[in-house]
Amino acid sequence: DFLRRQLSDLDLEETENWIGEYIIGCLDDDGYLRIQLDTIADQLSFHRSLDVEESQMEEVLTMIQDFEPAGIAARNLQECLLLQLQRKNPTKEVQNAIRLLEDYFEDFSSMKLQKISQQWGISEADLDAAKKVISRLNPKPGNDWESSLMNETGRAITPDFLVDNIDGKLVLSLNDTNLPDLHVSAYYKELIRSSKQSKNISREQKEAVVFAKQKVEAANWFINAIRQRQQTLMNSMQAILDRQEAFFLSGEERKLRPMRLKDVAADTGLDISTISRVSNSKYVQSEFGIFPLKFFFSESMQTTEGEEVSVREIKSIIKELIEQEDKNNTLTDDALVKLLQEKGYKIARRTVAKYREQLHIPTSRQRSNA
Repeated sequence: DFLRRQLSDLDLEETENWIGEYIIGCLDDDGYLRIQLDTIADQLSFHRSLDVEESQMEEVLTMIQDFEPAGIAARNLQECLLLQLQRKNPTKEVQNAIRLLEDYFEDFSSMKLQKISQQWGISEADLDAAKKVISRLNPKPGNDWESSLMNETGRAITPDFLVDNIDGKLVLSLNDTNLPDLHVSAYYKELIRSSKQSKNISREQKEAVVFAKQKVEAANWFINAIRQRQQTLMNSMQAILDRQEAFFLSGEERKLRPMRLKDVAADTGLDISTISRVSNSKYVQSEFGIFPLKFFFSESMQTTEGEEVSVREIKSIIKELIEQEDKNNTLTDDALVKLLQEKGYKIARRTVAKYREQLHIPTSRQRSNA
């Protein structure tokens, strides 16, 4: 499966590989390692006659914790969240979030924020920013891996593109791990070259050379077609990346800009139908997970100040407002309309209701009875 493929890429020694196999096999559905390492060591000793040191176990576990998805193979929630934070750019908010989890985890779990603020001496705004960073992490990476790595047909997803954040700069690359290295056969090229130097060749040899030339031309055409296709894919994804840079740097859905197929077509000079085929079938992997390219497309609406925002941003705000509502006094759709208007979003009640339903969020009455 996905984790074992990553393990095989490490080219480990046999003992380390068995340790990795056993650790992966012991992960629960949420992606956690609930079994003690010494118990796994006992199993290896009994079933494989392997005598392993605890330091070896820890070393291999650390390797697996570097796998995708982030947070996998953690031994508890605290470690799971910290593993995810350690992959992010060390901004002030991320560094505060790490300290919050390392030094005040129990109080944070009980939401004793005032106590934390007093003991730490951190401002309410900085503490809230750190809390928001943590709220965007995935406490169950195993579930995310099962869902995000399966497409609608139930088949495992291999991302077509990789986006890496290197010191705040986004770097795009094509995931060519499953693509063979295409090249023309050296044997055929040598056959053609030597025939040009030979003056006396038989009829059979001439026929072989003609056959070789045809195959080499076909191979060159095929290789060029593949390279052209790869360039088309890269151009399309680069245009998406340029327009959605804020999202790829933060992972926040609210940072997604309105973007339509014709926008990317205009940026790349490609036909809309080409962009449509790419966006409907390709996936990109970032530090925040694996996303279908169609995730980044959405229509726009205007704020009261005339600024264009994506429909996805509106949905994200509605979801956030409902998550923060008083459970004893849930927000009606009319109340949501007023709150959105206060934030500068002029939107009809029926549209709010439609977006809420698309988010699979029950009505105010249903939420209050839950």
